[in-house]
Amino acid sequence: MRTVKNIPLRLQKELTVLEARGEVYLPKASFAKINEQREKNGETLFANCRNAAAGSIRQLDPKVTAQRELRAFIYTMLHVEGAAPETHSQCVELLKEAGFTVMEPFISSDIEKICDYCQYWGEHRHDLPFDIDGMVIKINSLASQASLGNRAKNPRWAIAYKFPPEQGVTRIEEIVLQVGRTGAVTPVANLEPVFLAGSTISRATLHNEDFIREKDIRIGDYVVIQKAGEVIPEVVSVVTEKRTGSETEFVFPEVCPVCGAPLVRTEGEAAWRCSDSMTCPAQVREGIIHFASRDAMNIEGLGPAVITQLLDAGLIANAADLYYLTKEQLVTLERMGEKSADNLLKSLEVSKTRTLAQVVYALGIRLVGQNVAKVLARNFPTMELLKAASYDELVVIDEVGPKIAESVVSYFAQGRHIAFLDKLAAAGISMGSAVEQTEKPENTPFSGKTVVLTGTLPTLDRREATALIEQAGGKTSGSVSKKTDYVLAGESAGSKLTKAQDLGIAIIDEETFLKMLNDR
Repeated sequence: MRTVKNIPLRLQKELTVLEARGEVYLPKASFAKINEQREKNGETLFANCRNAAAGSIRQLDPKVTAQRELRAFIYTMLHVEGAAPETHSQCVELLKEAGFTVMEPFISSDIEKICDYCQYWGEHRHDLPFDIDGMVIKINSLASQASLGNRAKNPRWAIAYKFPPEQGVTRIEEIVLQVGRTGAVTPVANLEPVFLAGSTISRATLHNEDFIREKDIRIGDYVVIQKAGEVIPEVVSVVTEKRTGSETEFVFPEVCPVCGAPLVRTEGEAAWRCSDSMTCPAQVREGIIHFASRDAMNIEGLGPAVITQLLDAGLIANAADLYYLTKEQLVTLERMGEKSADNLLKSLEVSKTRTLAQVVYALGIRLVGQNVAKVLARNFPTMELLKAASYDELVVIDEVGPKIAESVVSYFAQGRHIAFLDKLAAAGISMGSAVEQTEKPENTPFSGKTVVLTGTLPTLDRREATALIEQAGGKTSGSVSKKTDYVLAGESAGSKLTKAQDLGIAIIDEETFLKMLNDR
């Protein structure tokens, strides 16, 4: 945080204690500059300013963070000694005097003026040098705030007003198919480029065959598009009055557009899938990208561009081949010098010590996400035990339902997968240990407890909250049941919160959660 230029290293006002809260952001100009450099380096581009800012803050090397030109707005005080503000606006003024960059509040007791202010910025938000997706309306009096108090997931004295998604109209030039890691074939619309919500949109997902049929989407149609969650372009509807008769219906193929293998659709699923999961080039590539990702084997320096180069050069056929690469092979790749080759080999060596849960997740078993991988590793602490696990042994475990159990058994029943695991083991990949590696913490509020996360937390993302729970001896679950001890609820919590309330389960917000951790 010391590398964020507009955060003062010393306060410019005498205060005994100050606890402030703010948000780090990336200006649009800095975001464009970063992506321009990443494109030159052959790296994956950041999707938006928010993701780029979050990734920059999580950098282990502050020198990298310093290069990102981050900035921060400080928007509230949680506690202050040495001053006695009575209103939120006075708090903001105090923060400003202390040397922080603040967002000047608009103060009014006239609700019509407040609505007009929100509408104005909804129409002019792109004039700002940074991204916003709404406004926050607060009670100004701190005494009134204290009197009103908080709900489980938000304060009663503040409300977030989100701007409605911006929409645009453009034409579908063609519909192409993408094959994902699990073989799912996703139709994507290539659009006539249109500027929308701060960026030019030229592609939008059409999800699946049913989505295309339900909306009667045809090649050549004019469609209304918007950004879901301000990020992902989606087709909202067809402008049927613009049809000329030259539009053509899209017919889903019977074979994979990449490898030619038959497409199959399982009953109850919306997606068509390529039946050749082992040699289909698209599935192989996406599978290796997943294997190397941060939440899986976390192999630094092995991005999609490098993986594509390795596959095109015939140096690897699957993820296990990565551990048999040599420096002599790597330096033959474009933009891969000796230092980069050494760093990649070092990253591969380090990845051999990943936890069993990470290895299980990296395998890409259908329906096995990070949380289920941890559950499986906890119940079967070696790969050999997991391979030998029966359907009946799996299905009785919390969070492992019939479909997941079937998927796991099916994965380990295939000889090609066993051969893949044998190759990983021969390369020195850790396959777990029957002996517990670390002592589980005791006497914490979360020891042996099950916590369900729902909604968006103010400062923690799901990964960080889950790690804190596990470090405190607890575990997380994806669904609420009578066995749930706590529900950690954030903004926009949905049915899980409602079910927890019906079952009388303790509901905590982020502030309470962190206090419980710190007070143990």
